[in-house]
Amino acid sequence: VQLQASGGGSVQPGGSLRLSCVASGSISSINDMAWYRRAPGKQRDFVARISSGGTTNYANSVKGRFTISRDNARNTVYLQMNSLEPEDTAVYYCNARINTTPYNGMIYWGKGTQVTVSS
Repeated sequence: VQLQASGGGSVQPGGSLRLSCVASGSISSINDMAWYRRAPGKQRDFVARISSGGTTNYANSVKGRFTISRDNARNTVYLQMNSLEPEDTAVYYCNARINTTPYNGMIYWGKGTQVTVSS
């Protein structure tokens, strides 16, 4: 199983980006999918999560600006990021709890995509 994140880049404050993360491999089903980020010199922090049924939760710092969604048919999770701020600059990682045969509920991480917000 692999997770491949894409969509990062450089934007000015107030701009938008949309991240995508595709899970591939011998997947039976996917439970929660999530995004985390690591800012320079800091630990990796939770950003947003979405359950298989579509229930979402967000870090307080991104509520109202970021939206997580998923396409179960494509094994893909998205993160729409609006009103970006310099403090959002980080490497963004996707994460998923995936069921395979014979292992259920294992957590997989993508390699990360860089988001830079600067004027």
